[in-house]
Amino acid sequence: MAVEAEHTAVNGRTRSQRPQRSHRDVADELRSRIRSGVLRPGQRMPTQAKLADEFGVERGAVRQALRILQSEHLLTNVSKGSPATVASHAGQAPTGPGAPPQPTTVALAPRISAAFAAPHVEIDALCLTSVSLTLAMGEPLREIHAGRIKPARVDVRVLLPSGRIDLAFPTPVEGPDDDRLHSRWLAQRNAQGHVLRHNLLALRSTHGIDVHVSFRALPFTPPVKLYLLNGSEALFAYYTLARRGEEIDHEHLDVYDAQGTQSMLFSFARGAGLRDTTFVEQSGLWFDALWETITTDLTLS
Repeated sequence: MAVEAEHTAVNGRTRSQRPQRSHRDVADELRSRIRSGVLRPGQRMPTQAKLADEFGVERGAVRQALRILQSEHLLTNVSKGSPATVASHAGQAPTGPGAPPQPTTVALAPRISAAFAAPHVEIDALCLTSVSLTLAMGEPLREIHAGRIKPARVDVRVLLPSGRIDLAFPTPVEGPDDDRLHSRWLAQRNAQGHVLRHNLLALRSTHGIDVHVSFRALPFTPPVKLYLLNGSEALFAYYTLARRGEEIDHEHLDVYDAQGTQSMLFSFARGAGLRDTTFVEQSGLWFDALWETITTDLTLS
């Protein structure tokens, strides 16, 4: 009966009697109704005022929830004016925390965009070069520059391998380690880090957003990548090694390496069950422990 009452309420006929919810709770419930077909492709959403009344939240929380669903391409025409519309393709492919594993290039950007709907954005990342993270930042930065979202504060912490260690990969299949491989990786690590930091810090002067970006160096090659979003979601992937040919200084070299952009991301969301909640919490504790103990200051030279 509770489910029926909720579904009736979203069509504007009944108010659901519920305790105070967060914008993510609202997004999760509306996402579920879109996926289940209760809200159909092309259908107009209730007004933000009606949704705020139903869920017992402020209109600002409703707007944040709608922006999350827009970043996941489930809603269109999200604005302060007319009601949003369910996207024509909504329900065909799951997105968000309940989505099946997808390549990093597919899954990370919409989750980063959803994280930027919060007033205080907190992103922690452990990765090999930050290429995927830098690419995924493109969409929320465009949304900010377009005036559709404006978080008050953004904190980003990134753990990357130290440039002083011998990396486990990339590495030659045969023969001694090739310094050119390490030099190329280091140049990419530094270049991507500079771009990420520059693009985020620019928000201070262009939009008055309080932005902080920090890097620390790992004393080992990470076999996995991890993204923690607002303390409520963890995205985890393995770096899977494969043999492939590389051209370095016009010389062919067979190497073992991982394509991080294609690593399959698994999503775990706080509140999605004991297993997911515990994974998010433990991942945050693990990241903090690395940040505060064996890692060192990283200078992007």
